[in-house]
Amino acid sequence: MGSENSLHVVVCGAGGRMGGRIIHAIQQTPGLKLAASVERPGHPVLDKGLAQYLGLPELTVPVISDLSGIIDKADVIIDFTSIEASLTHLQIAKVNKTPMVVGTTGFDVDQCKMFEEAGKQIAVCLSPNMSVGVNLLFSLVGQVAKILGKEYDPEIIEIHHRLKKDAPSGTAMKLAHILADAKGWDLEKTEIHGRKGIIGPRKNEEMGIHAVRTGDVVGEHTVIFGGPAERIELIHRAHSRDIFAFGAVKAALFVAGAKPGFYDMQDVLGLKR
Repeated sequence: MGSENSLHVVVCGAGGRMGGRIIHAIQQTPGLKLAASVERPGHPVLDKGLAQYLGLPELTVPVISDLSGIIDKADVIIDFTSIEASLTHLQIAKVNKTPMVVGTTGFDVDQCKMFEEAGKQIAVCLSPNMSVGVNLLFSLVGQVAKILGKEYDPEIIEIHHRLKKDAPSGTAMKLAHILADAKGWDLEKTEIHGRKGIIGPRKNEEMGIHAVRTGDVVGEHTVIFGGPAERIELIHRAHSRDIFAFGAVKAALFVAGAKPGFYDMQDVLGLKR
């Protein structure tokens, strides 16, 4: 466990696109120490070792395929894996009373409730996007929707790299929920995922959510408000995964000192009203 001068972190998904950047962020953050790492069975990092795989020769921490084997080393867990793996790790964290940060996306309503339930026992932060800028966007979108009112039509466009597995992105769906809440809409009845054919005029209560997959785009989200004779667009473009990695580190520091509860990045950044 961590000393009073350092917080010991275990990273799950260490060999993934985000895992490596999170480890780099931990290395650059005073007061944090990477204690161990986890990756799925069969991943090349298990054979190569973390130092060689990430190009960080100074790393001497273990990488294994079972969180249970190193949970005793953790003051906090950061998890960017898969839906199934994150839910498994959540149960291990609960049993061991270890705070947890989760950036995995694609959970359904019932799975999200599992994290809420876990918050009764541990501090857990679940967020589809840990960027400071995106979370500011979350805060602004609801305010703008309320100010503009019903005459302005909301649309969401998100662009990600060709390897992303889920669509729309978790960030796009978070934006959609915020917009629906601000307008008093039932999202399930108003969301439209792409359009094709003779669809007729746009309904008064309708929100298009469009997913684009191409190249190596880290992430881009645009919220459009189209109204009479004008259009307002709020755009966030991620240039590097480091923005998510350093956000995850902020979240780890937050949950490590927090009471049991279900948190998101709005809590971490103090953006909730």
